[in-house]
Amino acid sequence: MPKRVSKVKRIVLLGNPILRQVAEPVRRLDRRVKELVEEMVQSMESANGVGLAANQIGVPLRVCIAKHEGQYYVFINPEVMWASDEKHGDLEGCLSIPNVQAFVERSVEIRVMAYDQNGDRFEVEARGLFSRVLQHEIDHLDGKLIIDRAVEGGLYWVRTEKHNEEPVLIPTTPTEVEQAFLAMMNEDKHTSVKGKR
Repeated sequence: MPKRVSKVKRIVLLGNPILRQVAEPVRRLDRRVKELVEEMVQSMESANGVGLAANQIGVPLRVCIAKHEGQYYVFINPEVMWASDEKHGDLEGCLSIPNVQAFVERSVEIRVMAYDQNGDRFEVEARGLFSRVLQHEIDHLDGKLIIDRAVEGGLYWVRTEKHNEEPVLIPTTPTEVEQAFLAMMNEDKHTSVKGKR
């Protein structure tokens, strides 16, 4: 029996400019886009996520995926057609900003139009967590992150301490988070260059 080839890609972290770019629409649904979807599903599974945008694995295309009630949904060129006026706030995390949570207000219900990986147009109405995940991923495609959406005073570092089962939330700011990730990126670059000498 042939082995399944791993297509897990590294998740791009805050500080990488691709996360701030507006993703390009998919113009042609070819083999490359289908491979991208497979890479995204495997990468999201590997990271224990519930949603992922293509730019989070370094591909600036308008493709995102979401997992809801055990089923994967693929959204190519998604558009929010309608969003409820009713909002709900909750903490959100992001695979591209590990150890950070943001309290974000989002529409309780949305209707999204998109294309699936076969090129078929569809619409989906999402409520609750599914709605939140879709809004989060579509934000990624527009270059927006949870640190931009956090309500004032609603951004936290998440620390887990051995003696405490509950994670500790430490208040922070978008600027502090960005600076910390930039410093980490620069440290990684410096270590890589040093290692090559």
